[in-house]
Order: sequence, then structure tokens, then C-alpha cells
Amino acid sequence: MKNITMSADEDLIERARLIARSQRRSLNDAFREWLTQFAQSAGDAQGFDAFMSRMQHVNAGRRFGRDEMNER
Repeated sequence: MKNITMSADEDLIERARLIARSQRRSLNDAFREWLTQFAQSAGDAQGFDAFMSRMQHVNAGRRFGRDEMNER
């Protein structure tokens, strides 16, 4: 495993440590998890593009307006 050095605002680091502690893990573990997800996000974009290509045959029947698309 390789070590890295980073800098951040002291208050931010302290808040992050408190959050990690409340989750019963170290800030280092939380950062490793984030780094893994960050590194995988590029692959997720490629997967999404491939999925959208496979779904080109799906047709909703018409184009929906902005208000229709934002209805909850």
C-alpha cells in the first residue's frame, strides 16, 4: 500500500474525523472507501453509455414537456 500526503482545512478534517468515529471507523478507512468509489466512477460512466446504447429501442411514445418531466 502506498502513502499519500494531502492538505485540507483543519475544521474540515476534524469534522470528517468525528463522522468517521461515529461510524466506528478511521478517517483513513473512510478515505480509502471514497477513493475506491471515485476511481470506479469513470468506469460507471462508460457502463451507463453502454446501457443507453442498448436501450435505444425503447420509445416512450412522445416527447414529454419540462413540467411533465418534473412532476412528482
